[in-house]
Amino acid sequence: MDNKGLKQEGGVQSITRALAILDTLAEWDDGLTLTELAKNVGLPPSSAHRILTTLQNHRFVRFEPATMSWLVGVQAFVVGNTFARSRDIVSIAVPHMRRLMTKTGETVNLFTLDGDEVICMAQIQSQQMVRAISRPGGGVEMHRSAAGKVILAHMSQPEVITIAEKNGLPRYTEHTITTPEALLIELGKVKQRGFSIDNEEFSLGLRCIAAPIFDETGAVHAAVSLAGPASRITESRTDALGKLVLLCGETISADIGGRPTS
Repeated sequence: MDNKGLKQEGGVQSITRALAILDTLAEWDDGLTLTELAKNVGLPPSSAHRILTTLQNHRFVRFEPATMSWLVGVQAFVVGNTFARSRDIVSIAVPHMRRLMTKTGETVNLFTLDGDEVICMAQIQSQQMVRAISRPGGGVEMHRSAAGKVILAHMSQPEVITIAEKNGLPRYTEHTITTPEALLIELGKVKQRGFSIDNEEFSLGLRCIAAPIFDETGAVHAAVSLAGPASRITESRTDALGKLVLLCGETISADIGGRPTS
């Protein structure tokens, strides 16, 4: 290998080591000493210090003299915040939603949490003559929607109770969940199964299946859902369709940098 090749290889190795240092520091809110950091990333302290000095010059890390610790710097926040501003969940989700609609033949919706309800942010309509249509921008009560229930399933029990007590659990059909106790039981099933089902709970003849979309902290503030007539989304098909919706949610989560907490 010529000298140019060696220099390129060394440059890539330095970048890899610098990224490993940033990834490690991101996991420690109180920072790490040079010795601790070098041990965590598997580098000699002298090599780690050279990289840290370069990162410090560009404000990606900072040194705290009082604790002799290195911490993530302000420039790392600037870069991360740029990603957060540019991340548009709708534009990221739509291609995956379109593929899900093609596979299933049913309408696919993207919902996000807005206060105590979920809002339809985007929709890919089914090409079927009979289809489910939600108005983008419209709000939906959480207890009677698949998207709402899958988001509730990833909240704490006190949060769920607070929402239920504040808004009530009005009945829309004989299938609607109308008590906090029944809602908590249902949410336990949703969490275990991975996806939720609106089994004609808002409108007779309409069935929906929803999966969570995780953000970078592991929280769930959005969901992707499949909606259609109960005559096509039959109970015997819910498991198979649920797996497809779940896969769609996982793919969207990965594309926005999200991850489940467990």
